[in-house]
Amino acid sequence: MIGVKVKDNESVDRAINRFKKLITRSRILMEYKERQQFTKPSEAKREALKKSVREERRRQRYNY
Repeated sequence: MIGVKVKDNESVDRAINRFKKLITRSRILMEYKERQQFTKPSEAKREALKKSVREERRRQRYNY
């Protein structure tokens, strides 16, 4: 479970922003959204292939 303790002299808005960053870094919301709907195995494979191609292109772009 993710929690944020408000530090001394820290505004609540700042603490909320830190909490949001922790949530996005831990990918909790993404996993929650993925579990909301069922994806067929063929679609999951297709998405995984697309993701791997994108990542490979990105690596090629930065590794001359």
